Amino acid sequence: MNDQRLRLDLTELAKEVTVVDLRDRTLRTSRRLGIQRAVATSAAALVLIAAAAGTAFAIRPNGSSPPLPADTPSVTASPTPSADPTPSTSTSDAPASPPSSGSSTNTSTVKIGKLFYGPAEITGAQNANLRSWRPGDNPVRLLALPELALKGNVSVSPDGRRVAWVDSDGTSNNLFVANADGSDKQKVRSDVDPYCVTAVWSPDGRQLLFRETKANDAGGPGRYGVLDVRSTAKTVRWWTTEPDACHALWSADGQTIAMNTNLGVTLYGKDGATRRVVPGFSRDGWRSNDIASLSPDGSRVALLREKPGGDDGDVARDLRVNGVWDTRTGTSMALPLGGRTLRQVYFQTDGSMVVRVQGGNGYAVLLVGEDGRKISETAEPAALKDMQILAVVS
Repeated sequence: MNDQRLRLDLTELAKEVTVVDLRDRTLRTSRRLGIQRAVATSAAALVLIAAAAGTAFAIRPNGSSPPLPADTPSVTASPTPSADPTPSTSTSDAPASPPSSGSSTNTSTVKIGKLFYGPAEITGAQNANLRSWRPGDNPVRLLALPELALKGNVSVSPDGRRVAWVDSDGTSNNLFVANADGSDKQKVRSDVDPYCVTAVWSPDGRQLLFRETKANDAGGPGRYGVLDVRSTAKTVRWWTTEPDACHALWSADGQTIAMNTNLGVTLYGKDGATRRVVPGFSRDGWRSNDIASLSPDGSRVALLREKPGGDDGDVARDLRVNGVWDTRTGTSMALPLGGRTLRQVYFQTDGSMVVRVQGGNGYAVLLVGEDGRKISETAEPAALKDMQILAVVS
């Protein structure tokens, strides 16, 4: 592969703006990520591409999400944030100053758990480290994983002890699990979808929901299964249905699995047999390629909601957020952003939310109660400025 051919391929991919079904979009994503993987494994090719196509490693082009129209059912009072995840320009390793937000209160009963981070964008490095941080402590460097897996499909167990990811050996996409420090690494399954239905942990940390599909055919025929990672035989309970959906999330009560579909967001029962479409998306032409977080009872969802645009053909995982929506009514929830840009939201098992905001060149995480009121705020260490939150655990 040479840099001229890659530029031509990427130019052709950028022209693909026709709205198609999720599987066709996944196939295009698979090709795009395949190009990135081939480039990342060749140091010579990396140098050429860094010079000729500096931003070609980003899985999704940066772009601003259009504002919600006046007739959209929403009760959000805060300004609609930009979807462009522009990182902080701070270079200090010391904690950044918290963006100005006014007063905050603290309680002893509700706290921010441990946050796990991975790279926000593909840089071309072969591997990168998962990191964790608990407010009040210093960031901790954890196991090293392929950068594409950290960006595209890694999943952290609800207790923060185990990590699951999918990586290719050239002939098969394999599902691995390991301890967060890298020990006890095991390959538990072959022929696993790495792009559309990324493996996701059950609330008890014993099972992984995944989709079986042949290598290089992530959008082709497949089947959904729930893998018992603690069983000796690694037994699988197969779903009797195959939803045309991507990016599953499991609610903390174990009763709901949310996925994005052509209808926007759909909630499934834990066996995939029942489903309910969340209102407020497809009706007005809005959609979401990803669901970042689901509340413990499945009543709220945090995601990036946008109208189809130039990057519609890319369904690679994107954990940016520009709102929180009620899954029963489709209305959005006001968040105490203090005029800052909303970047990410994660629900905790008690129903509270960890809200990541950016103001100027500083990032902060807010603890917000179920009622939408801010409980506390903590400045995020500047060392995490080029990373995104992958999970928040107790």
